[in-house]
Amino acid sequence: MNASRISLATATLATLSLATTPLAQDWTAQSIAPVTNPIYFESPLAQSEVRPLFIHHRLDSGFVGGGSVNVYAVQLRYAVNDRLAIIATKDGFIETDTPGIGNRDGFADLAAGVKYAIYKNDEQQAVITPGLTVSLPTGNSDVFQGDGSGVVNVFVSGMKGWDNLHFTANIGAQVPFDGDKDTSNLHYSVMLDYYTCQWFVPFVAFNAFTTLSDGAGLGITTEGFDLINFGASNASGSTQGAIGFGFRSRLIENLDLGFAYEVGVIEDGADIFKDRFTVDVIYRF
Repeated sequence: MNASRISLATATLATLSLATTPLAQDWTAQSIAPVTNPIYFESPLAQSEVRPLFIHHRLDSGFVGGGSVNVYAVQLRYAVNDRLAIIATKDGFIETDTPGIGNRDGFADLAAGVKYAIYKNDEQQAVITPGLTVSLPTGNSDVFQGDGSGVVNVFVSGMKGWDNLHFTANIGAQVPFDGDKDTSNLHYSVMLDYYTCQWFVPFVAFNAFTTLSDGAGLGITTEGFDLINFGASNASGSTQGAIGFGFRSRLIENLDLGFAYEVGVIEDGADIFKDRFTVDVIYRF
């Protein structure tokens, strides 16, 4: 009788232990999506989400006298399964306030595409996801949108986790349909984050763009970083970069708040990037 009771108690404790062990938890549950460079720094994870965001970007004083740009946008992503997702990465409304070009506003171009995780190893806490988006010239020319014939962005994103520590990276190329009009660019991003608790996940990130070919637009030596393709006719070979710091908070299980501050750290001529604040909310469903 005593032996039976001991066996029953042992089995019960073993069942409870298996049910509550942290090893059973999905390792990606403590990872975060990038906050910086929201159009091109794509997470390698396939998740269904709505992501409203706000960007306040200040221009370097050497570029059209300085000033600022505000962006209001909403990104959408739909996970077909745990590897494949349909993504809408660019839209929204742009406001400019600069001494050089004055106060302008208008809609941004639209961009959407797909991504698919070709490698996903939960035991190694690693995932690699290539993808493609197409940007269409649907925006307003007053805010340097709607020019050219569109741009294809081909990219690869990856993430490696070490329990609470995560490293996320992305590299891609923007290839215009009309190379005589728009510039082609190489972009690359990295982020390191650490899960301290659900309320505070700090990160540091770096984003850069290198212009590979000239367009037929403005005779300037810099491009529009992530938001604008000026089609600059004198920017080939130039590189722009920014380092960012910030955090995410998991307000509830499926709702994240993100904040980032970035400052330009690479200047080739009169760079467009002085500094930037980004705030977003991600609702996953």
